[in-house]
Amino acid sequence: MSVNDEFIKVSHVSFGYDNNLILNDISFSIKKGSYTGIIGPNGGGKTTLLKILLGLLKPQQGTVEIQGIDIQVFDKKYLIGYIPQRISQENYDFPATVYEIVSSGRTPLKKPFQAFNEEDEKAILQALTIANVLKYKDKLIGELSGGERQRVYVARALAAQPLILILDEPFTGIDIASQQDFYHFLHRLNAEQNITILFVSHDVDVITKEVKEIICLNKRLVCQDNPEKILLKENILERLYGKNIIHIHHN
Repeated sequence: MSVNDEFIKVSHVSFGYDNNLILNDISFSIKKGSYTGIIGPNGGGKTTLLKILLGLLKPQQGTVEIQGIDIQVFDKKYLIGYIPQRISQENYDFPATVYEIVSSGRTPLKKPFQAFNEEDEKAILQALTIANVLKYKDKLIGELSGGERQRVYVARALAAQPLILILDEPFTGIDIASQQDFYHFLHRLNAEQNITILFVSHDVDVITKEVKEIICLNKRLVCQDNPEKILLKENILERLYGKNIIHIHHN
C-alpha cells in the first residue's frame, strides 16, 4: 500500500490503564473503500482501538491519522460514523420515531439552535432509503425488531454522510437471520456507497467470508491480511485465542 492509499493510518499506538497495557505498539493502514473486520479475544483491545480511532481516547504513544490529519485535531469527526455495542438493545422504549432518531445524525453539522434546511432533509431521507427503513420513519423505535433498529442507527450515522463507518460488535443480541441480512446490507453499503467500513466481530468463520480484509488483534497486531491468506497462516487462532479453542464452522 502506498502512502497515498492510506486513508486511516495507525502508527505505533500504545494505550493502557494504570499498569495494564491494553494496546502495545500497534501499526496498520486501511485504504479508502476497504471493508475490514477486527477479530480477537475479550480484553484484546478491540473496543479500545475503536475509541482511539474515533478520537475518544488519546494514545499514550503513537498517532492515528485520518486522510493525513491527526485524529486529535481532525475537526470533521462527523465524517466518522459510529455504532457502539448493543445500541439496538438500549433505550428502544424511548418515545422517539425512526425519523427523529435518524435526523439527530445531522446535529453535529449544525450550529446551536440552527434549524434543518432542505439539504438536511434530503440527507435524512437518503439515509433512511439506503438503510431500507424509510417505510418505518413514522414508527416508534420500540416497535421495530432488533435487526431493524440496528439499521436505524446505521441510518443515523449515514445522515451525516460519513466517509467511514465504525461498528463495535454490531450483531450482538440480533437473531441469526437478521445477522445475515445485516452482513449483506453492510456489503452493499461498502460496494455501492464506497464507504470505508471497519467493524469488530467474534464470529471468525462468518467474518472471513464477508470482509475484504481482517485485522487480528490481541494487545499487539497479530496479523493484517485478506481472509484467504489469514486462514492459511499457521497458528493464527492459537495466537489470538490460546491453544484450548474449538473452531466451529458454519454451514
